[in-house]
Amino acid sequence: MTRPELILLPGLLCDAALWAPQRDGLNDVADIRIGDLTQTDSIAAMAARVLADAPERFALAGLSMGGYVAFEIMRRAPARVTRLALLDTSARPDAPERLQQRRDLIRLAQTGEFRGVTPRLLPQWVHPENMKDPELVATVTAMTQRVGRDVFIRQQTAIMGRPDSRPGLVQIRVPTLVLCGRQDQATPVELAREIAADIPNARLEVIEQCGHLSTLEKPAAVNRALRQWLAA
Repeated sequence: MTRPELILLPGLLCDAALWAPQRDGLNDVADIRIGDLTQTDSIAAMAARVLADAPERFALAGLSMGGYVAFEIMRRAPARVTRLALLDTSARPDAPERLQQRRDLIRLAQTGEFRGVTPRLLPQWVHPENMKDPELVATVTAMTQRVGRDVFIRQQTAIMGRPDSRPGLVQIRVPTLVLCGRQDQATPVELAREIAADIPNARLEVIEQCGHLSTLEKPAAVNRALRQWLAA
């Protein structure tokens, strides 16, 4: 049996380390590659780059900003995607107050205070109990610093300009997993429920004691859900 090609799309300020537990834990059932979302400042351009490098047919999973790019890929090339996983993401555009928060963080980064961005984001991204795990905190902090200020500004600009993906949810016809940490503050569970309700036959998986970075916070639970999704 041919192994599926699986493309994993990282979130804001994240690189391949976000998906390291999945790359290592699922490599027996899929050929895995991790998309580069660092080079452009629009969701459309990110999607175009992923598609240009992708095989003709592939499974697709995206977390947070990676989910926004996944929605764009589904609009552009739905026939190329064999199955879809949307982790800790939203189909909605930003509300005005969220846009202002993003502008404030961009200004902070532009004024030489980029190192102050991560401490502000970590409590929104990681469950309070998981914040007590020094290895996890160190992994996330190192990842954000590797990605860096310039990419952060490009990615925030892309996120702020993203379209409303809700109208297209009903048109998604591939096996779809919608997964969210129970205590996700950045993209709360109700947003995952909204996505799952509108995609025909989507499966919703809520991970307990977990925040926004589910792939790192609860890798075993996420891998179980993804393994089941790949086998569906």
